[in-house]
Amino acid sequence: MHPLNFPDYNFRTRLKDGQLQIFDPVRRRFAALTPEEWVRQNVIQYLNVEKLVPLHMMASERGIKVNRLQKRFDLVVYAPTGLPVMIVECKAPGVQLNEEVFYQIARYNMTLKVNHLLVSNGLKHIYCKIDYSAESLIFEELIPPYSAMI
Repeated sequence: MHPLNFPDYNFRTRLKDGQLQIFDPVRRRFAALTPEEWVRQNVIQYLNVEKLVPLHMMASERGIKVNRLQKRFDLVVYAPTGLPVMIVECKAPGVQLNEEVFYQIARYNMTLKVNHLLVSNGLKHIYCKIDYSAESLIFEELIPPYSAMI
């Protein structure tokens, strides 16, 4: 797979019916190793290992209703209270991170109302905090540790 802008992690992979698969520790199952899945699994490891987000406090590839439409988010991080605190949108490395990608995560946030957003194509990561009182986004270079998110 394409080298990404993350530390090196060890992944469980397998070949099943001619398809390369990678183990998702959040969903606890193997998934087809697509470029987007490669980014998602690196983000999961980064959040777990570097930012100390417990695996059981993440949800991956789950359905969500947005304006009565069924959508699917890539990754959500939850606080111990069960409330969502961060939405992560993963794109394949060849996908440009532009306004359209950011609007997609913003639409999901109309339902979840988190304080942290992260968009990544594995090469570039865009993180921001939401200041609801000032109705503004605060873009930052560093993703905070889990303890600062909750």
